[in-house]
Amino acid sequence: MSTGTRIAQARKKQNLTQEQLAEQLGVTRQSVSRWESDAAYPETDKLVRLAQLFGVSCDYLLQGVGEASGGTPPSPVTRLLRQAAGRRVQLTFYEDGLNVACDWCTILEFDGVWANVEFARKRRDWRETQLVPLASIRSITFLKDEGKGGEA
Repeated sequence: MSTGTRIAQARKKQNLTQEQLAEQLGVTRQSVSRWESDAAYPETDKLVRLAQLFGVSCDYLLQGVGEASGGTPPSPVTRLLRQAAGRRVQLTFYEDGLNVACDWCTILEFDGVWANVEFARKRRDWRETQLVPLASIRSITFLKDEGKGGEA
């Protein structure tokens, strides 16, 4: 089954027309039609929103991995974020506007779309917490823990 077919099935299961779905996503009905006919793919932010609206994972929409509802196994992104939560990491972003001058950061919590990230510098007196859209994160690099005696 293709991505477009999964999108169409999930839309119909929610009793939505293409036009209603398009309105919720801020796109045209033609865009939804192109996705469902596999002539185009939704942008990442739209794909995440589709998964939320339909109660499925992005992995399910793209690859048919997991169930459409219920016991869906966590996506690779979710598994990575679970490993990163509470640990020191470096993040790079797709959008320049999200870069914060920091030495490291900690992912405090996340949901399917946003992460609450604490940015820090080696100076102990500077910390800044921001909500960051997950779709803007380009890479996560795990940093070696410096232990209790090291700088945080």
